[in-house]
Amino acid sequence: MDIRKLEYFLAIVDCGGFNRAAAALHVSQPSLSQAVRALEHDLESELFHRIGRRAMLTEAGRALIEPARAALRSLDTARASVASVNELRTGRLDVASMPSQAVEPLTTLIRDFSRRHPGVVVAVKAVFTTGDVVDAVRTGAVELGLLASAGPLPQKEVSTTALGVQRFVLLVPPDDPLARRQSMACAELAGRRLIVGQSGTGMRAYVDSLREQGIAFTVAAEIEHRVALLPLVLAGVGLAVVTESWRDLAGQAGAHVLDIEPATALNIGLVSRRGPLSPAAAAFLAMADTESDQ
Repeated sequence: MDIRKLEYFLAIVDCGGFNRAAAALHVSQPSLSQAVRALEHDLESELFHRIGRRAMLTEAGRALIEPARAALRSLDTARASVASVNELRTGRLDVASMPSQAVEPLTTLIRDFSRRHPGVVVAVKAVFTTGDVVDAVRTGAVELGLLASAGPLPQKEVSTTALGVQRFVLLVPPDDPLARRQSMACAELAGRRLIVGQSGTGMRAYVDSLREQGIAFTVAAEIEHRVALLPLVLAGVGLAVVTESWRDLAGQAGAHVLDIEPATALNIGLVSRRGPLSPAAAAFLAMADTESDQ
C-alpha cells in the first residue's frame, strides 16, 4: 500500500475535509480525491460518506485512523533511526502537554534538550486532560506526553516515567491583602472569586474538591486558554489556583504566589508508547529520567 495514500487520508481527517487537506498538502483537490479513491479500492471499502462538499468518516474510515497513524509513525521511526547516525543533527519530536506542565517542567526539558540537539525541532501539541495525553501517545499522534494526575500515573497502554510532584498554589494580584502573606489555609478561599479551568483538568478537580468540603467560593471565570490566567489575576478578576509550575512566571509578571495548606499535589509524568521510539524521543526520555533523579 502506498504510504502517501495514508498520509492523504489522515490529512483529510485532521483538516476536516478534502479542500482544507488539499491546501495543507499543497496538492490539487482532484489529485487528493483520486488518491483516496485508490486507497478505498485497495481496502475494498468506502472511507468517507461524500455529502455535497462534506466528507463524513464511515465506520471503516474510523477503524483505519489508528492503524494509519501507527504505520506513519513506524515509517518516521525507521527514517529517524537511519538519521541517528548523524547524532540527531536534524529531526522532529512531537510532544503533547497539559497547559500548566507546558510552563514547567516542559520549558526546562526543551531548553536542555535543545542545547544537546539544536537541530531537532520539538513540536508541542496542547491537550487539556490526562486522558487526552494518553490517547495522543497511544494512537501515535505524538511520541511523548507530559501530564499531571491527582492519582497514580497511568500505566495502561503506555510507559510512564515519573518526574516528581507539583503542589497547588494561589495566584493573587499585588494589591490584594493576601499578597502580604506566604501561605493560607484552603478554608480561607471561602467567599473568594476564583478563576477556574475546564472540567477534566487537575486544577478544576482540586477546586471542585474544595467545594465538596463545604468551602463556598464564586467562580469568576472559567477558561480553557491558560495564557489568560495571569492577565485575569492581575486585572483583579479573581484569584487562581494553579500548580507551582507557575511560581516563577507569575512572580516575574507581578503576581504574588501563596502556598495553600494543607499541601495537595499532582503527580507529574512523561508517557511514551510501548515499543521502539525514535532516537529523538528516546534521547528526550532518557534526559528527563536523569534530571528527575537529580
